Amino acid sequence: MPVNSVAERLRQANHVTVFTGAGVSAESGIPTFRDALTGLWERFDPAQLATAEAYRTDPSLCWGWYEWRRAKVLQAIPNAAHLAIAELANHVPKLTIVTQNVDDLHERAGCEGVIHIHGSLHTPRCIDCAVAYGPILPDQDLSHDGCRIEPLRCGACNGLIRPGVVWFGEMLPEHAWSAGLAAAEGCDLFLSIGTSGMVFPAAELPLRALSKGSTVVHINPSAFEVSADEYFLQGPATHIMQSLLTDAFG
Repeated sequence: MPVNSVAERLRQANHVTVFTGAGVSAESGIPTFRDALTGLWERFDPAQLATAEAYRTDPSLCWGWYEWRRAKVLQAIPNAAHLAIAELANHVPKLTIVTQNVDDLHERAGCEGVIHIHGSLHTPRCIDCAVAYGPILPDQDLSHDGCRIEPLRCGACNGLIRPGVVWFGEMLPEHAWSAGLAAAEGCDLFLSIGTSGMVFPAAELPLRALSKGSTVVHINPSAFEVSADEYFLQGPATHIMQSLLTDAFG
């Protein structure tokens, strides 16, 4: 489906759900989870740092990695795709944003009510009692002790403070997942941007949208196979989203 055809669907849509993945944040310079790690982290496998077991075994190593990731996020700025998605709210009757990304770039671009189905680097909590922890200073120096940073402690139970992200083997946040499903099933246009749709259960969302009769459009720089009932626009999210906005609304 050419961009101008998707733009026409966008003009006619009553409820647009935008579903974003790591490819959107990558255009702001944030490494994707599956990118090869560099510098201090090049000898580690990220999948081995993203479990509750790994955190309890070596909390200072895991906390250090997540603080490194959070530092990357704090240095990044929203890109043209984030800004275009935020701008959509001014043109369509209803816009819902569901993201797999654990950064806050959608919010910094001006998006409201973003549904984070994989949690957020900015919402740490206690690993034992789950009490939320307040803001963390953004300027911790990661170089003084290699990769390791001693985790903070919970004021309620003295447990370790863990990142507020979904680790391997964990359920998605119930409220966020329910809201994401409702957004997929209730829209008439579903834009899946910067995600290959290979990771479940998140990849279920476009399927749910399709099953309810929504037009499903995938936007990605790398081609991948979609069903005959879905559409694919190949290119960077920054370029495609800006083109869609221009073609749809001038």
